[in-house]
Amino acid sequence: MKKTVLKALSLCLCLILALGALAACGEKEEATYVIGATGPLTGSAASYGLSVQNGAKLAIEEINAAGGLNGVKFTFEMIDDEASGDKVTDAYNTLISKGMVASIGSVTSGSCISFAAESKNDNLFFITPSASADDAIANSNGYRICFGDPDQGMYAAEALAKDYTKIGVIYNVDDAYSTGLLGGFESKMAELNKKDAYVTRSFADKATDFSGQVSAMKEAGCDVIFLPIYYQEASLIIAEANKQGMSVKFYGCDGMDGIVKHVADNATLSEQIKGLKYLAPIDVESTDEKISKFVADYKAKYNEVPDQFAADAYDAVYVIFEAMKAAEIDDPEITASDLCDKITAVLQGDFEYVGVTGKMTWDEKGAAVKAPVTITID
Repeated sequence: MKKTVLKALSLCLCLILALGALAACGEKEEATYVIGATGPLTGSAASYGLSVQNGAKLAIEEINAAGGLNGVKFTFEMIDDEASGDKVTDAYNTLISKGMVASIGSVTSGSCISFAAESKNDNLFFITPSASADDAIANSNGYRICFGDPDQGMYAAEALAKDYTKIGVIYNVDDAYSTGLLGGFESKMAELNKKDAYVTRSFADKATDFSGQVSAMKEAGCDVIFLPIYYQEASLIIAEANKQGMSVKFYGCDGMDGIVKHVADNATLSEQIKGLKYLAPIDVESTDEKISKFVADYKAKYNEVPDQFAADAYDAVYVIFEAMKAAEIDDPEITASDLCDKITAVLQGDFEYVGVTGKMTWDEKGAAVKAPVTITID
């Protein structure tokens, strides 16, 4: 009797295992288009990377909710590179192992230059939301959403030369972003025959004392100070100018985006930055339907107002999606190289995308052609 029971139990167990094996064999992982990225998710630059991650995820969720591309959905994978180009190679290889077929590249310029070198070997398409150095898109597979550094400098020069007679410039000599902006500014000022209309002073990385630079601006009688730098140093320079009793205007570029949040806990600084103007790709207070919806959806999901990094990443994902749609991609097994050729052919054609950061096309170098908006902090 016991042997019969044991034999019956054994047969049941074998049957259960067999059915489980058959079920496992019948399961097939759903195919998706994997979009990859690297960026600082930890460290001093983490706010930029997290914003890019948030903006990209929001776009992916919207695309998938609408059915994906011909029923095939998208997956977004982002790996922390701590804003270090040295960490990009391992991150890139991990993304390839996860099936990445297109990318929004890296967040910071240094990392994206490393990403570009890796992706060139695979002919993998990427469109970075925020790496503004020209070297980041030096290869034919690399594109960007954000403005290039020299372009913003030229926009700033045109605006300032028109409204002011003596312009001061304080820049970071150790930062590629800052020197790139300065290069564009000086090039345009020379073109406008305004070489004598500005004075420059520099500072090195990690500087915290700007009294000397501000004193030079004061002695020169500057009526505006152009700050082609990031908001962290800019807030200290503005505070120093107020300390020295300067009555002067301030003007910056997209590196200023985030300064309001940065000084939010300092009532004095919050008051001092009022009147600051800076170039940016998006005005989050715009009444434009697409922008206001993006801002509302972002706030609902992340409980904060999106910055330019989030907006550019959101647009970057949608550009990949819309370009794939225009190229009539209908093969989830397509190789990264084949996909790159098809996307770049679309972007180098008559393709135009209207996103939350404006209407844009791309030149032969992969740079976005679009106009900035001017934000005034009030």
